[in-house]
Amino acid sequence: MLVKDLLRQKDRRLVTTTAGTDLETAMGQLIDNRISCLPVLDDTGKLIAIISDKDIFRAVYESKEQFRELTVGDEMTRDLIVGVGDDSISYIAGLMTNNRIRHIPIVEGDALVGLLSVGDIVKTQMEDIKIENRYLKDFIQGTYPG
Repeated sequence: MLVKDLLRQKDRRLVTTTAGTDLETAMGQLIDNRISCLPVLDDTGKLIAIISDKDIFRAVYESKEQFRELTVGDEMTRDLIVGVGDDSISYIAGLMTNNRIRHIPIVEGDALVGLLSVGDIVKTQMEDIKIENRYLKDFIQGTYPG
């Protein structure tokens, strides 16, 4: 399966933020939307970074009293690994595993078109395994119609 196929099945609403957003507001966005990362866009809508719940947790722990003074721009990850629609799901899974990351923004040119999480990948791979398992059971039992 390709990334573009998975994106067609997902809710296309993306929750994003900007570098100037304070961390407390970003944390509220994560909690309110039940998500664990936010793509960070510049004023033109171009993807420039990502900030995760772990980034915010680390900032709270390290800064203690100064936490409320920090912005997304202070803690966001600028060195991004991104995917494109024609990437395979297994390739994206490999990127996540090899780089120890839980989210990969999907882009078309400079435009953010989606965001894949480890959960999306696992769910897709489980579905593929179920289909293959059913095919193999039918084949072994002699009930496969082909």
